[in-house]
Amino acid sequence: MTKQEQRLTELLSPTVEAAGFELLGCEFVPAGRHSTLRLFIDHPDGVTVDHCAVVSREVGAILDVEDPIQNEYNLEVSSPGLDRPLFTPAHFAKVVGQKVEVKLAIPQDGRRKFKGQLLEIVEDMLVIEVDGKPYRLLMDNVDKANVVPVF
Repeated sequence: MTKQEQRLTELLSPTVEAAGFELLGCEFVPAGRHSTLRLFIDHPDGVTVDHCAVVSREVGAILDVEDPIQNEYNLEVSSPGLDRPLFTPAHFAKVVGQKVEVKLAIPQDGRRKFKGQLLEIVEDMLVIEVDGKPYRLLMDNVDKANVVPVF
């Protein structure tokens, strides 16, 4: 998660929680005049389209007042889905034993993308088995991560 995404998550979490949901995290995808701010919300009973609309209205009001993003952008509010994004150490801890895909900010062992089973979390490291080989990845180096659904 970038510093901007971290600031946005901290700014918007109280509003999302007041609406009865958990803000898992956010992604800001800059694309010139067509940037996107994507929020991932969750609830023990699931998330509906109506829930996303409520959170979008509430968060939109905060964003209009605080104006933390200088350029124009589209706001998207979504459930995490089957390929649940992973933002925090607690999110990773919940999916130990599952298949994950991790993209690093800085390459390690000549690669940036790792897809395999999350074996464990040791302090600030993720241990992921890829093709039978364990890799220890620093959590601070994770740019993006998600669960890989198995069908």
